[in-house]
Amino acid sequence: MFLKLSPFDFAIIASYFILVLGVGYYLKGRIRTSSDFLLTDRSLSHWITGIAFMSANLGSLEIMGHIGNGAKYGMRTNHWYWVGAIPAMVFCGLFMVRYYYASGIRSVPEYLRMRFDHRAHALNAISFAFVTVLMSGLNMFAFAIVFRSMLGWSFTSSVLLSAGVVLLYTFWGGLASSIYNEVLQFLLIVVGFLPLSFLGLREVGGWSGLVSRLPEQYLHTWKGMGASGDPLGVDWWVAVIGLGLTAGPSYWCTDFLLVQRALAAKNLDSARKTPLVAAIPKMFFPAIVTLLGMVALTVAPQIVTKDYNLALPMLLGRYYHSGMLGLGLTALLASFMSGMAGNITAFNTVFTYDIYQTYLVKNRPDDHYLRVARWATIWGTLMSCFSAYIALNFDNLMDYMQLIGILFISPFFIVFLLGMVWKRTSATAGFYGMVAGILGCLSEYLLYHLGVLHLRGPMASNLWMAVWGFVAGLAVTVTLTYCTKAPDAAKLTGLTYSGAATPRGSNRWYQTPEFYAIVIAVIFIYLNIKFF
Repeated sequence: MFLKLSPFDFAIIASYFILVLGVGYYLKGRIRTSSDFLLTDRSLSHWITGIAFMSANLGSLEIMGHIGNGAKYGMRTNHWYWVGAIPAMVFCGLFMVRYYYASGIRSVPEYLRMRFDHRAHALNAISFAFVTVLMSGLNMFAFAIVFRSMLGWSFTSSVLLSAGVVLLYTFWGGLASSIYNEVLQFLLIVVGFLPLSFLGLREVGGWSGLVSRLPEQYLHTWKGMGASGDPLGVDWWVAVIGLGLTAGPSYWCTDFLLVQRALAAKNLDSARKTPLVAAIPKMFFPAIVTLLGMVALTVAPQIVTKDYNLALPMLLGRYYHSGMLGLGLTALLASFMSGMAGNITAFNTVFTYDIYQTYLVKNRPDDHYLRVARWATIWGTLMSCFSAYIALNFDNLMDYMQLIGILFISPFFIVFLLGMVWKRTSATAGFYGMVAGILGCLSEYLLYHLGVLHLRGPMASNLWMAVWGFVAGLAVTVTLTYCTKAPDAAKLTGLTYSGAATPRGSNRWYQTPEFYAIVIAVIFIYLNIKFF
């Protein structure tokens, strides 16, 4: 399915490369300390960090993966955008960012060191560094597969090209370069893919024509879940617990890749607004991804059902021609770049501050850690290149990404939450609760693949895995809390709900994070009722 690009298409793609590299090079002169490189010295508006927060989530998972899910599961895909995201993003903005930002932490794992001890901190830091490398490599893998199938580029050359561009602009400009480019990439993704939705709808006869061509179970977000013929294959309460209470909050509230954008905001008020600003476009993204997947299933079922990851490339080749094809490919390129850069900048921060400075080499001048951060950027990119080849062993991009996130991120959320709301939670309980959460996830994964558990498919298994990890972590943390000594209350100042400082925001009620949250909640409820 090779696509023929015109000189104009190549010019658009080349312009994108020049622009993102130019942003990185321009910011190069502003990097003087490790904080400038890794944290932007906390100077950005919530509008910038909010869009970057959203864009950091727009890697291959969001674009290719969920368009494929739209074809595979229909409107059920909306769960990952609504119940699996919006409540968690609101909770993160109103509650969790308050403790992250006000405590002065430089990373999410550092909160665990302050709230519990080095055991929980080291486990979370190492686990997160491992995940970022895998996720960055997976974005490289997706980029290489798509551009090999569409343009005939070799897998290795595609990986090296994407890695080289991301390495240059993150090495030059650090986190600031990544954030500013993520804002650019978000705009490109919307401009590049939204016309595709309109063209697809026009071919199938509008929304009414689309729904008339699809089975009933593909047309509802909630109705009929768990019934015979349900494409997702889980009951509604599994989606609520697995996504809404476990996997979603774990990702949006404790994944440092995202929280790092909030920590780059200029003050606490802007930091709290960061995930709330991101929640607005997040709610409407099904108009691109879910819709395009359903259109792809309607117009080319013989291609899509053989490989759901081909849904987006097929639509690009079908609807876009000279000029627009270059814009669409640039938007696709931007989605991969945002995923790679976000993971690389998160990796270099966690490695430098949480691993190297904390456990390996302490009390050095700041310029030493700045050099280490730049070297971590290089090594993180190289390891991501190698991890891209690991993904060749998996035949479903989305299932693999969900597996990584749930297995290595979701088991930690319950410990974060209990640590913030319950000052009695002890360090030992927190550490072993995290271990129990990981073991709970692994147990479900092994039992499913050994045939002991019979579920509809890998995605249903992923949702159940989140439930198992949540229950195991909760049970062990609560039990051990009552069996171990309570932490010293004086050391918990600002780290738990009872001892937190009251945030001071804008004097205007309509500019407060709470007002943002109310608007988001109203839209969220309306969308779930409208497409029930």
